Amino acid sequence: MGNYFGTDGVRGVANTELTPELAFKLGRMGGYVLTKDTEKPRVVIGRDTRISGEMLESALVAGLLSIGAEVMRLGVISTPGVAFLTKALSANAGVMISASHNPVPDNGIKFFGPDGFKLLDKQEEEIERLLDSEDELPRPTGGALGIITDYFEGGQKYLQYLKQTVQEDFSGIHIALDCAHGAASSLAPHLFADLEADISTMGTSPNGININEQCGSTHPEALSAFVLEKGAQIGLAFDGDADRLIAVDENGDIVDGDKIMFICAKYMKEQGWLNHGTVVSTVMSNLGFYKGLEELGIETKQTAVGDRYVMEEMRKGGYNIGGEQSGHIIFLDHITTGDGLLSALQLVNIMKVTNKPLSKLAADMETFPQKLVNVRVTDKHAVTENAKVSAVIAEVESEMNGEGRVLVRPSGTEPLVRVMIEAKTTELCDQYVDKIAEVVKEEMGLNE
Repeated sequence: MGNYFGTDGVRGVANTELTPELAFKLGRMGGYVLTKDTEKPRVVIGRDTRISGEMLESALVAGLLSIGAEVMRLGVISTPGVAFLTKALSANAGVMISASHNPVPDNGIKFFGPDGFKLLDKQEEEIERLLDSEDELPRPTGGALGIITDYFEGGQKYLQYLKQTVQEDFSGIHIALDCAHGAASSLAPHLFADLEADISTMGTSPNGININEQCGSTHPEALSAFVLEKGAQIGLAFDGDADRLIAVDENGDIVDGDKIMFICAKYMKEQGWLNHGTVVSTVMSNLGFYKGLEELGIETKQTAVGDRYVMEEMRKGGYNIGGEQSGHIIFLDHITTGDGLLSALQLVNIMKVTNKPLSKLAADMETFPQKLVNVRVTDKHAVTENAKVSAVIAEVESEMNGEGRVLVRPSGTEPLVRVMIEAKTTELCDQYVDKIAEVVKEEMGLNE
């Protein structure tokens, strides 16, 4: 990626790396690239609940107004909500201010085109060129300046659309919701209450600094305990911008993105809805996921880690379901990005239609032992060329003798190297991941 854009927009620590000054330039340059062929373009903006959101929104809006754009502020809303409304409102572009599942000091800015899809590489490259060059963009004056309107009811328009994607109401199902004190905090309870589910909620009291804090899709163990406490039939955990879903069954066991995709793909195939009999996933998906789908006669396509790569493969091949083990799942028949609320609706709908508990649906896929360790490093990209890291990976792969796999890669959004092992036993996973992670730390780890 370039100097600014990573795998999911521009991210950094708010007010040091992602500054108001940079946000202003992103609004100005990004808005220009996406709307330069339109007179009085319309741009919609949403944000999650983190404290830096209003600061960055104000700067971003100023940049957009300076090129003459009409800005529609959506307020706190999910990332897929922005993607949907960009297209539904015939806007020229959409912008979401969020760092998704990252902790509160971080924030991010991601753009959507008029079709509701994230930007193409060439569009991001054009924005980056403008960011690094002398600002010679047009500066309208007087009545040609942009204006602001608020469209906070956009969230309800988005929820109304989501409800149309399922055929059943959810009466008789007790659902526990963990909204990560993020964008789903008001959206998810309304959505499932409207569908007549019995709901219990946690993580629905955002204060600007508690987003993703020991809750949500990155900490599903909190929801596991909550499901058992409340006697719920299913738990649904979202991340800060609600584009991910991790579920919990009635026994408190975690059902990750692989199992959710497996359950949904199996049901879609049975209904004749699975395009080309294929699911798209990343290299992080569990071996059991591939084995289970193969037994069902479902083909798979693998991509690099990152929902943008999953989406590229889906659009290229005409596939309609894909995603990541982390819970970022794309249902392309319905929306143009990963959507935790949409994924949750599809999963609960399958429970309702089949009259099966989530534990039984998830049991159809065997999970191979897997362990993932994140190592904070000085230069995450150096891991791909480090001789000692390559040597220890080769050594572990030799010991596995084809009965497992190793994946060592730089994070797309954080200064981390991710070390993932799948092996025959949990003990071997622990042994191998510790062995590789130690070498990564020695070679490029941060001094504690």
